[in-house]
Amino acid sequence: MKRITAYCRLKEDDCAVNGTEVVRRDFASTDSWFKQIYKAQGFVYPKFYKMDALSQAGYLASELIKRAYPDFTLNYGDDEIALIFANSTSSADTDLRFIKSYEGSESPSPSVFVYTLPNIVLGEIAILNKWYGENMFAVLPKFAPGFFLDYLQVMESTGAKAALCGWLEVLEGKVDVLLFLVEESGPDSLELNAENLLNLSLT
Repeated sequence: MKRITAYCRLKEDDCAVNGTEVVRRDFASTDSWFKQIYKAQGFVYPKFYKMDALSQAGYLASELIKRAYPDFTLNYGDDEIALIFANSTSSADTDLRFIKSYEGSESPSPSVFVYTLPNIVLGEIAILNKWYGENMFAVLPKFAPGFFLDYLQVMESTGAKAALCGWLEVLEGKVDVLLFLVEESGPDSLELNAENLLNLSLT
């Protein structure tokens, strides 16, 4: 796998796919930022409303990549697409919500508890798409291109032919999300290297 064939960048106030803005946040709206994207793009997946913010971010970014590149899944078996995600705060955003749910109450929220692991987002994406390839979620001090480059080699050695990779950082309103699709080749693609990954993370 040598090329970045599509990517999605999601920040606190704008969402872009392959470098083109697709949604800008309306701060006057009563909807959350992720709900604004969901509605603006016309997605229909009721489970979205039950997800925590980390899973919503992963869902939105992955679906936007699929929408921009709808045929990519046709090229692979359901066990040939790997998922490699990371962030620096694990599931802290949901952990804090869970703590608040039982402060002053003897009934913590089970619907929040189920999302108190960061790798739940991998399951949400895999189940939705029926992707059964290898997946992993790492907690790192910061975005590290070398981690993705090294782990992609590991995934390739286990039979993966494509990988959806990403940095998903969502914490108390702060959003820093970069998802990118990696394949062996593709039109209008970027070379997969540390410099290009770092540049994408800084856009």
